[in-house]
Amino acid sequence: MPFSPRLIRIELLAGLVVALALIPEALSFSVIAGVDPKVALYASFTMAVTIAIAGGRPAMISAATGAMALVIVDLVRDHGVEYLLAAGILAGIMQLALGFVGAASLMRFVPRSVMTGFVNALAILIFIAQFDNLDGGNPRVVALAIAAFAFIALLPRLTRAVPAPLVAIVLATIATVTLGIHLPTVGDQGALPASLPPFGIPDVPLTWHMLRVIAPYSVTLAIVGLLESLLTARLVDDITDTTSSRSRETRGQGIANVITGFFGGMPGCALVGQTMMNVRISGARTRLSTAAAGVFLLTLVVVFGDLVARIPMAALVAVMAYVSFVTFEWHSIAPATLRRMPKGETAIMLLTVAATVVTHNLAIGVGLGVLAAMAVFARRASRMVGVERTVDAAGTSVRYTVTGELFFASEQALEAAFTFAADPRRVVVDLTGAHLWDASAVAALDAVEQRYLARGSTFEVVGLNQRSRALQARLGT
Repeated sequence: MPFSPRLIRIELLAGLVVALALIPEALSFSVIAGVDPKVALYASFTMAVTIAIAGGRPAMISAATGAMALVIVDLVRDHGVEYLLAAGILAGIMQLALGFVGAASLMRFVPRSVMTGFVNALAILIFIAQFDNLDGGNPRVVALAIAAFAFIALLPRLTRAVPAPLVAIVLATIATVTLGIHLPTVGDQGALPASLPPFGIPDVPLTWHMLRVIAPYSVTLAIVGLLESLLTARLVDDITDTTSSRSRETRGQGIANVITGFFGGMPGCALVGQTMMNVRISGARTRLSTAAAGVFLLTLVVVFGDLVARIPMAALVAVMAYVSFVTFEWHSIAPATLRRMPKGETAIMLLTVAATVVTHNLAIGVGLGVLAAMAVFARRASRMVGVERTVDAAGTSVRYTVTGELFFASEQALEAAFTFAADPRRVVVDLTGAHLWDASAVAALDAVEQRYLARGSTFEVVGLNQRSRALQARLGT
């Protein structure tokens, strides 16, 4: 994509908006993880800049996240920040390894219903998280947040020259400062760092005990980070009608987490809310916006920290609430969609949403959704097995014509289709239109054969395709 002055302006302004939203988010994540605010802010800078270069999805925002913060709470409490940095580096190495072996291809097993549930759950979580910043329902905070939300929603109808969230933040800050209105601000969330992130090696003993301590956390961080990042990349693919490199994104996340650990930052991954702000609201499409977000963030907190600290949280609440609104897949709960969609698909989406919102754990929500999708698919596939019984004119033989996919969920239906006592002495099973998928299918066929042989009948299987024949030869009795 050629960089015109207009495109550069869009990308830089988008990055600035994201940077302003990232600051309070990073501060809140540091509280969750139990670390100094600079650990999360440094992570947001290094993750964004590194992934802009090494990542596989342009315009996607990676930084410190709540999902990763929840994983490391116990590690920080029991062993301290240095162990956290080591765990992040090890998680990055694991992600690099997964990228080189092609683990990202497993994302194709996440069905659309789970993806929709993932998006809706994160939209709900983003919205719920904003209540903590309303100062206990302070009427002035709520009023400013509502006014800023309406402004963000309406300004694009007049002009798109400047991102509406940026204008809302600036106007809200000017209004509260000039009018002397005292509301909770960014500065109330925590101290902002005054220096650049220093390079350093985590101060941990290089022993097997240390590895045993951090390894479980690193595995979880690697999986949760890749899951959220790859699902977010897929979401951006759909919005922009472009494709991303999943393997490159997997490796990029690994590189970013390794670098972040050496610069004193907590592990991170892609952020759905800020990515939607960047792509859907601000219209960014290139890596420039992602890099700009990281650079602006560090510049704002180090150089303009005093000014940033005066931004009212109500303005950022409005921005994130609007992000939540545009992120939610409203069509997925429209009556027309619910009437048209198979009940199993809707149930999978709702299960993913409920599990993610209740546990605040993306891995659990998506994992349960995928398991439910597998169960629904197995149930449907098992019902697609057909068995037709035909007795010859002389009544001396019977042919069973089997069609469909034979696997563990269909073995009972297969066995129940045979009328052992009423059949003639010669039995032929035609599997031309069927396929054996696993040991359960082979075992079911063997069981049918044994029951006929026990009655003194002859039993013959015909029409097996090459793979089914090979499976039966290897597993059959």
